[in-house]
Amino acid sequence: MTQSSDRRLSSRVASALVLVSAVLLMPLVISSANAQMLGYASSQPNGYPADEVIGADEGATPERLRRAVVAYGTTEGPGTIIIDTGNTTLYYVLGQGRAIRYGVGVGREGFTWSGVQTISRKAEWPDWHPPAQMIARQPYLPRFMAGGPGNPLGARAMYLGTSQYRIHGTNDPSTIGKFVSSGCIRLTNEDVTDLFSRVDVGTKVVVLPKRAPVMARGGDTRTGITARPVGAHPRPVATTPAGRQAMNLIAPQVN
Repeated sequence: MTQSSDRRLSSRVASALVLVSAVLLMPLVISSANAQMLGYASSQPNGYPADEVIGADEGATPERLRRAVVAYGTTEGPGTIIIDTGNTTLYYVLGQGRAIRYGVGVGREGFTWSGVQTISRKAEWPDWHPPAQMIARQPYLPRFMAGGPGNPLGARAMYLGTSQYRIHGTNDPSTIGKFVSSGCIRLTNEDVTDLFSRVDVGTKVVVLPKRAPVMARGGDTRTGITARPVGAHPRPVATTPAGRQAMNLIAPQVN
C-alpha cells in the first residue's frame, strides 16, 4: 500500500509540474505569435530588410542636377566636356544628340570665367595647395592639406591646362547647383568619379559664360528634355585615398 500510494503521489506531482510549466510558457508563445503576425519579428533568423530605401541625395537634389543621359544638341565632338555656367550643369558629350548631364557648383560672383581648355592632369584624392591669392583673401586657410575624405577637392580632380582651375569633387554636396567657388567646377564625389573614369588627359573642356545665349549652350536643356539615369561605368577606378595617383608630372596650380 505504501509503494502504491507513493507512485500515485509522484504521478500527481509530475502532472502538476507539467501543468504549471504550460501555464507559464503560454504567454511567451502567444506573444511570439502575435509579434510574427504584426511584423515585429523576422520570420528568418538574422534576416536582412529589403533594399527599398531611397538615397538621401536622390530626394534632396533637384532632378535637373542629377546625373542622367539627356538630349543635348551641340557641334562639339563626342568626349568633349561642356560646362553651362549659368545653369550650373556639366555635359559630357556622347554624340548623336546625347550627353551625360551632371550638376555642378561654379564660381561665385566675380569669379566665373569662360573659354576653352584641355585636361592637362588627373589626380585621385588630390592634395590641396591653396594659392597665394586665396590665402590673401582667407588667411585662415591651411597652406597644405593631404588628399582624403576631408579634403575640399574631394575624390578626384581634373586640372585645366596651365590655369589655376580644376574640375573636382567636394565633401560638401549641398554646394552643387550654386555659385560658390573661386572659379573651379565642383561635382559630388560620386559624379566626379564617374566623369573621371570617362575622360583622358587632352580632353577638350568648353566653359560657357554665365549669360551665354541659349543656342550657344547647344539648345534649351531646361525644357522638353528627355533623360534616363546613367548606369555604372565599366572602367574600374580606385575609391580610397591610399589608391590615389597623379597622371602626369605637371605641378598642380590650385585654388
